Order: sequence, then C-alpha cells, then structure tokens
Amino acid sequence: MNLLQRLRHSEPSEERSDLSLDGYMDLFQQASLSGGMLSTSWGDTTTEQVLDSAAAAYRVNGPVFSLVLARMLVFAEARFAWRRYERGRPTDLFGSEDLRVLERPWPGGTTGDLLSRMEQHASLTGNAFVRRVSRDRLSVLRPEWTTIILGSQENQDRPAEAADVEVAGYWYRPNRTGRGQIFLPGEVAHYAPIPDPDSHFRGMSWITPVMVDVHSDSLATRHKSKFFQNAATPNLAIKFDPTVTMERVKAFKELMEDEHQGWSNAYKTLFLGGGADPVMIGKDFRELEFAATTGAGETRLAAAAGVPPVIAGFSEGLQAATYSNYAQARRRFADGTMRPLWRNAAESLETIMRVPSDGSVHLWFDTRDIAFLREDSKDEAEIFQLRAQAMRTLVDGGWDPETVKTAVDTLDVSALQHSGMTSVQLQKPDNGDVADKGDGDE
Repeated sequence: MNLLQRLRHSEPSEERSDLSLDGYMDLFQQASLSGGMLSTSWGDTTTEQVLDSAAAAYRVNGPVFSLVLARMLVFAEARFAWRRYERGRPTDLFGSEDLRVLERPWPGGTTGDLLSRMEQHASLTGNAFVRRVSRDRLSVLRPEWTTIILGSQENQDRPAEAADVEVAGYWYRPNRTGRGQIFLPGEVAHYAPIPDPDSHFRGMSWITPVMVDVHSDSLATRHKSKFFQNAATPNLAIKFDPTVTMERVKAFKELMEDEHQGWSNAYKTLFLGGGADPVMIGKDFRELEFAATTGAGETRLAAAAGVPPVIAGFSEGLQAATYSNYAQARRRFADGTMRPLWRNAAESLETIMRVPSDGSVHLWFDTRDIAFLREDSKDEAEIFQLRAQAMRTLVDGGWDPETVKTAVDTLDVSALQHSGMTSVQLQKPDNGDVADKGDGDE
C-alpha cells in the first residue's frame, strides 16, 4: 500500500475533518515511510494545476466556439472496441461486456456524452479527467478543480525536478475551496492531447497560443457592433465657426445625438446650420479590408485547432474552396486531427478499464459508423480489393491459406508458410515419356 492509499484508508479524526489543503499535505509528509514508498509534498514543484483561461473565449467568441464545436461533434461519433495485436500488427476489433461502462458511463449518459465532455475540457483547459467510480459508473471531473500530484523516490521534496518523476495521484477540490478528495492514478484517466511545455503531465489548450488572435477578433466584432450602433456611418467631426459659443455647441451636440445617433436614426437627412461643417474621420469597412482582416484571424485560429477553415465554414475557407476541395479538407481533418485524438483518448481511458488478460489486447476506437468518414468507404473498398487479389495470388502460389490471411492482415511476409504444393504453371514440362496415341494406333 503506497502513501496515497495509506492516507485514503486512514480513519479521519474530528481534528482532521476540517483540515486545510496544506494540512492534508502535511499528513502526506508525516505518513511517508522508508522502503521506497512514493511521497510528495505541496509546493510549486510538487503539483501541476490546470489552467482555465481559455474557457471565457469559448463563451463569447464565435470562431472559437465554432472550432471547438466542429472538433467535438466529430470526436463524439466514435465508439470503443478492443483490438488485438499479432506479430506487432493490429488485427480485428471485438467487443466485450467490460466496454459497457464506456457505452453507458453514467445514468442517461452515452459514449457521445463522455467524448463530448472530454474534448470540450481538452480544448478549453488542455486536460480531461475521467474517474472510474465503480464497475459500471464513470464521472468526468472538472479540470480546473483537479490538481495533479507529483511524486518521486529519488527527490521526495522536489519531485518535479527528479528524473523519476511520476503521477502520485489526483487531488479534486470543488471550487478549490471545498473539501477535497484524493484519487489514485489507476482511478483516473487523464486525457491531455497537447502537452504543456512547462509541465511534465499537464496538457495545454490549443487556444492558449492564439489568445492574442482571439482578443483581436473580439475587438473586431465590437468595432462592427459600434459601427452599426452609430447608424452604420463612419465617425463624423463637426466643425463650427469660431464665433459660435460653447453653449450653442453643446446644445447642437445634444440635438445631433438625439436625432441622428444609433441604428434607429439611420438614413435621416442631416440638417446643419450656424456654420457647422461635418468632416468624416476614420475608415469604413472597405478601406479597412475588414473581411480580409477578420478572415485571416479566423484562419490562424483554425490552424491552431487543426480544423480546415472550410470545415468550420469560415469565409477564407469558402472563398478559396467553395466546397470544391471539401473532400481533401475533410480527410486532412479526419486523418491529421481526429484520429490522433481518438487514439489518445482510447489509450488514456484504457488505464481505468479492465483489459482482457491477453497482453496483446488494447482499447481502440471504431469509426465504421461515422457518417463524416463515409467517403472513406470507397478507399477501403479499393484496399480490400487489392488485399483480396494479393491473397488469391499467394494461395495460387501454394502458400498456406491461413498464413496468407495472417500475413496480409499484419503486412508481415515472415508469417507465410508454404504448403509444399505448387501450381500447374510451375510443373516441369513433359519429357515425352507418354507417346502420342494419334488416332488410337499403338
């Protein structure tokens, strides 16, 4: 039983029930025993807290929301299955009763709900934590309330600096002020597809590197809003004759704002007097090349998200493609973004699954029922045809059919075993031992 297990299974006293976070971690230090047990203590080098600075952008920025949604909708379509490896190569997918917890992770929940939460949390905070509550129950932990506890056997005081640093557990504390819970590494699946360069195990949101672009896009949206609030006209400066008094200028200002400011007063005729002279200042949307400016920012966001602009429906993607190269963009999105994410999610969730005893079995994802990837069926059919032709050629060559199937499935020619039989074309020609019988004469 390691240190975290000792702390979890110890009987709490009344004095411990109201301990602060630091107090609990003092218990970690006191419970540390000799004999190579994993120990840790609180401090900047012993924990990794999840950041949630990108979450606000998701709520208020349209392009960010669209990109997260595009990733999440496709990501949630996958299902899970077991995959066996033979000779280092993957073979067929199969299911088992143990996968039921992923199909119905909580009452009313589905695999899609689980994957949607995982991708949303990963996009916004860089991390998703899934806890195995019981045999048939999972729960998704709030990443901003979850702290990764580091441990080391070589440097117990500063484990983050040790060469053997590892995850000692997870500290879950609602609102970062309530009573916390400690979970062992085997109880929590940590999905972090983009590693944080400043941390060992913490992930990073894809929004973090483009927060400046997010801010710029938000400012552009506000600029557009202000433009329409100002009757969809550029800024005006009113010049007055030097003889006009300040009182008359203020009175004119109030009348001008009341009669002509705002979208409801658009297109009214402007009457000026008293030497007032309107002068336009600033630039309109065309002079600012507003569409090109905002489109370039959207493309930078799409690149960070790994989503082609045409998939997200962004203006630059539509202008460049008009959906003519949508198939190529879809393949780029599926092969370059979604499949690595599915692989990472399967490998992460495997840590809390009851894997079949066979060591060659791993958790994998099944995409055969995803409509978004349906166009890949043609390519799969062509690949199947080529594989069938290869199998026919090998069997005709005398290779054992079972080993032919294994070799084609694993792309390993060393799996082939010859049956000892050869085709007719490989038989030696007749040496004339059998004489021609002609018309039946001997």
